[in-house]
Amino acid sequence: MVAIAKGQELKVKTKLTYEEFLEICPKDGKYELVDGELVAVANTRQHENIVAFIYKKFDREIDRLSLDFVVRQNVSIKTNKINGLSQGRVPDISVIDRNTWYSNPSDYSSLIEPIQLAIEVVSTNWTDDYIEKFDEYQRLGIPEYWIVDYKAIASREFLGNSKIPTIFVNLLDANGKYQTSKFTGEAIVKSKTFPELGLTAAQILNI
Repeated sequence: MVAIAKGQELKVKTKLTYEEFLEICPKDGKYELVDGELVAVANTRQHENIVAFIYKKFDREIDRLSLDFVVRQNVSIKTNKINGLSQGRVPDISVIDRNTWYSNPSDYSSLIEPIQLAIEVVSTNWTDDYIEKFDEYQRLGIPEYWIVDYKAIASREFLGNSKIPTIFVNLLDANGKYQTSKFTGEAIVKSKTFPELGLTAAQILNI
């Protein structure tokens, strides 16, 4: 069961619908709806440092090239699992079409349109990023999805026997399936959204 605070009241529910999540969830982007439960998002300082570094680089690149995107944190997006269950996900970084973002500036609700790029910096619940969110973001049609595993915390199935910090860039192909590239060390991370970014994996991972 999950306890949900709304004002000074306390509600206890077995599962939440997506509509209930939107109604009661605080607007600070610190909660996700996962399998009908409200899950708080808490991160380490290193996690936040990596997010801040990428955010700054993306924002500068958007300004430099006058791209029609905005970069934001704490933005909730609606996804769906294979069984149709709606989830409320909050990527660590979201790159969003500028017209979509500014179309309704007073709106608090989650985005239902595919964003351009989502980044998840891996925490202890790494299977969320590598499996569940990978599937949900692919199904939603997000063209580019980064998984930044700065602690090399995932299993060898994903990281290989070396188990070193890795950035995975997943790009949708013509069939709507992610094709994955791995970047480590001094390899330049190749982004379709920001092809001139020029950052190495080490620059991002060693913050």
